[in-house]
Amino acid sequence: MIEFEPKYITFDMHGTLIRWHIVDMTRKLLAGVVPAERMDEFVDSFRGQRLDEVLGPWKPFPDVIHDSLRKTLERFKLPYRKADSQAIVDALPTWGPYPEVPEALRTLASRYPLVILSNAADNQVMSNVEKLGAPFHAVYTAEQAQAYKPRYQAFEYMLGQLGCGPQEILHVSASPRYDLMAANDLGITHKVHVNRGFEPSTPGYGYYEVNLLSQVPPLLGL
Repeated sequence: MIEFEPKYITFDMHGTLIRWHIVDMTRKLLAGVVPAERMDEFVDSFRGQRLDEVLGPWKPFPDVIHDSLRKTLERFKLPYRKADSQAIVDALPTWGPYPEVPEALRTLASRYPLVILSNAADNQVMSNVEKLGAPFHAVYTAEQAQAYKPRYQAFEYMLGQLGCGPQEILHVSASPRYDLMAANDLGITHKVHVNRGFEPSTPGYGYYEVNLLSQVPPLLGL
């Protein structure tokens, strides 16, 4: 049990609430470009490049995807086709939630205001939010903050908009690297890692760990 009553429960969205299809899409789109024996290596490199792209000054989300794929292909000395990265950008707003997510969110919303802090663009995010089937107090984006997670500026923007301190929220994410490590360093002491297998656990950062969002309401006595 979490012995804490948060003022808000805040969430990462893609990969935490919304099913993350980028790996499957990458494998399918680039099957004729990346040699099969190097595809796992390529997917890992593309993942790392996306993280590197968001650590600098803010730029539009489509540019993050375009630049990440282009640079990764250049690293592998393979040709870049903008149509491939555009297909990922276009697909993202169509993705829906993990099966257990809508009911879990509705249960949490019965007691707590729910908030999303997403690295997506303004013109993408609401299509995904609508598919979650639950009420949200607020939805904030990297575009609004002019910074992507894991940069502090993204979290500080959210906290400023909510008018609360880091110790007043419970932050929930499937990503230690994008969310939970930075949140910890900013003083967000109450955190939950929904371990969907994307990243290794880092328990030294002081979070509760679950495998499904449906395990979060019982932690709060719901």
